[in-house]
Amino acid sequence: MEKLTHYRQLLRQLLEHYAQPRPSYPATGVDKVLIVDEARGHFMLLKIGWHEARRVEWLMLYVRLKDGKIHIEADATEDGLATELLAAGVPAADIVLAFQHPQERQYAEPVAA
Repeated sequence: MEKLTHYRQLLRQLLEHYAQPRPSYPATGVDKVLIVDEARGHFMLLKIGWHEARRVEWLMLYVRLKDGKIHIEADATEDGLATELLAAGVPAADIVLAFQHPQERQYAEPVAA
């Protein structure tokens, strides 16, 4: 299977998992919305709605495929999406922590276990 096709399928699978309702966040009126544009390589998960009197607009995950790599633009998951990608066999060299400043990435890039 072509690498990018595999990455698209893997990202969709992982984000669909995160999009499942969790008992730890029982906020009535707040939806998890998964937005996937596989053709352009964009994967986004956000929480949106109303909790009590507060508006909730929270970008949980935003990942895109760029230059043959997985660029994690935003990640508010507990363990980090990069950890799951590494566990799924994605080489560390193909994971970019794009939310880090380019000059700082060398110190924060994922390292294969």
